[in-house]
Amino acid sequence: MARRPAREAAMRLLYQEIFTQDFGNCDLGTFRDITSDLVLDKRDIPYMEDILRGCTDHQEEIDRIIRTHSKAWKFERIAKVDLSILRLALYEINYRDDIPDSVSVNEAVELGKKYGGDQSGSFINGILGAYLRQCTPSGSPSS
Repeated sequence: MARRPAREAAMRLLYQEIFTQDFGNCDLGTFRDITSDLVLDKRDIPYMEDILRGCTDHQEEIDRIIRTHSKAWKFERIAKVDLSILRLALYEINYRDDIPDSVSVNEAVELGKKYGGDQSGSFINGILGAYLRQCTPSGSPSS
């Protein structure tokens, strides 16, 4: 099942939560507004719910990883869209064994290119790559 639209919807909802500070409590109306241009399958809903719940439940740990690997950037200066994408990707990498790390990285980079600034894709790739090199003995992402 292609998850790109679901990933995109989850990223948009995570982005929205940064501004509302209402983590994990998206109402149906907000969901419809944010995802109205995406074609989502009903099978995508459990995945999106897991991403949103997981990113909320593990936000401190995920943000600590981002802080550690964004050496040249203060956490507070990271673009909010990039932060949302990084949180989503790091949740997938750390808690979703059904998604290969390389897929999470590639999808995050593509979301960064689509929604972020000119350097977002490279920035996201750099942070995720540094994290994965630290985590894997061979220095390369898992499958």
